[in-house]
Amino acid sequence: MKVPAHRSLVVRLLATSTVIVICAIAATAWLTVRITTRDVVQEPGRTLSADTDVYDAFIAHAATHPTWDGAADTVRRLASLTGRRIALATQDRQVIADSSPGVPLEHVRPSALVDPLHLDAALARNSGGRIDARVVGPYRISAGEREYLRLIAGSEVQCFREARVAAEVVETPSGRPTVRLLSADDSTGCRPSKLELPVESEKVPLAQLGRQVSECAGIPVSVTPTFALRFTGPAETPLRCLEDSRRDQLRPYVAPPALLFITGPPRLADPPTVSLSRANTTQVVAMTLVVLAVACTATVLAGRRLVRPLRLLTAAASSPADQHGRVDVGSRDEIGHLADAFNDLAERRSQLERQRKAMVNDVAHELRTPLTNIRTWLEAVRDGVTAPDAAVLDLLVEESVLLQHIIDDLRDLAAADAGNLRVHPEPTYVEDILNQVVEAHRGAADAGGVTCVLDAVGDPVLRVDPVRLRQLVGNLLTNAIRHTPPGGTVTVRSRLTAGALTVDVTDDGAGIAPADLPRVFDRFWRADGSRSRTTGGSGLGLPIARQLARAHGGDVTVTSTPGEGSTFAVRLPRSP
Repeated sequence: MKVPAHRSLVVRLLATSTVIVICAIAATAWLTVRITTRDVVQEPGRTLSADTDVYDAFIAHAATHPTWDGAADTVRRLASLTGRRIALATQDRQVIADSSPGVPLEHVRPSALVDPLHLDAALARNSGGRIDARVVGPYRISAGEREYLRLIAGSEVQCFREARVAAEVVETPSGRPTVRLLSADDSTGCRPSKLELPVESEKVPLAQLGRQVSECAGIPVSVTPTFALRFTGPAETPLRCLEDSRRDQLRPYVAPPALLFITGPPRLADPPTVSLSRANTTQVVAMTLVVLAVACTATVLAGRRLVRPLRLLTAAASSPADQHGRVDVGSRDEIGHLADAFNDLAERRSQLERQRKAMVNDVAHELRTPLTNIRTWLEAVRDGVTAPDAAVLDLLVEESVLLQHIIDDLRDLAAADAGNLRVHPEPTYVEDILNQVVEAHRGAADAGGVTCVLDAVGDPVLRVDPVRLRQLVGNLLTNAIRHTPPGGTVTVRSRLTAGALTVDVTDDGAGIAPADLPRVFDRFWRADGSRSRTTGGSGLGLPIARQLARAHGGDVTVTSTPGEGSTFAVRLPRSP
């Protein structure tokens, strides 16, 4: 059956791939333009950030070293990270360290003056003033004093927390802990505290600083460990004097001022932008068409490869039932698994069809024999060939019973196939049922010269259907007597195992060939292909026995040794 083009899997795959490719290329082009433009615009900002990092690194060195010894390592490291030339020189342009040779520094404008006591407001990072906080000088406290102040700071933080005010302990570069409030509320009464008093290491430099500020301002001034002033009068002059006095006091502890040179490729006055010009647009469209052509070709090839096995499966499924054959798609993907499932289904369907035909033939054969016998004797009586005496009537009744038995067996099998085979379990003495079955078949056994023996272990009570159990064991016993030669013995043995009842029907007949064991429970199957009633029954007894066992939640199995006999074992659960 031909599929319309708009419903074809190939067309749909092609349309999907086309939409995806167009969207992907358009999105890629838009993102490329947007990201490139943004990066170019942001380049000055990144350059300023890099300059700030370089400046801060040298400020940190100057704040913690009295000289520029070791600065060459910092210069090389920063030049390697930024990819630019970095140089450090004294204020009279004498080179301290230079990352690479280049234009003499006399002709280059310095990027900044590195002095931790006079920070560049445009480049300084988190300075909090013109003097870098990392310049400690004579104010570094000892470990013991640090621990003492940390205890005081912890008590103050606890006071704030009890007043539901967020606070934390922060340690300054000198090692002195301070308390920083994380909220604006400072009306708790937790200040002032001993934390504002100087320790021994700070008393001398703070006193010296206080005298210098007092001489500069002309008024008595005291300085706290956090460099806060206590005085009376206008604040402008003491504050300016404090900053100058601190510089004089800290100058011996920092490196001398130096010029910082950061050079590199020249910057454009106006940042360039990237736009989709006509040439760029042409290139994007051309590339889109190329990618689109490749995607369409790949989609068509993949679609044709995908559709071919589906068409083979469709053609095979649409063929008549008697012409179904295997479909070889040659792939191991999902379609390959579908083909395997289809082939398996076709094989099982063919097998079921063969079984159905064989069953119809077997049923016709089984019904034909008793009907022919009945018709023959009735015609003989009608034509006066024989008299309707007791022997003829007994023969007719016997054939009618056989015909009824075959019909009942077929009805039971049909009910089992439809899932309607019902059992009515009730508490039953198993030994009584087995005694009844053995006694009912003793006449047939004696007539054939076969001895029937019952070997029951105990007298268990199980919830089973007594009628169906008699039928089940009776079918097995009938089959065993029929295949046991004169002088042989058939034994019915029962035993209780873990959670189940097992009934074994054992004969010492000719046994079953290993090749025939899998077919023992097939319907109308006989080991003797001649289908003579002297060597076999209708071929329905064993299949019905297995269905009855399974209706009780159990099963029937067979073991056999040629020349020694066979054993049919019925296993029934104690609580079906």
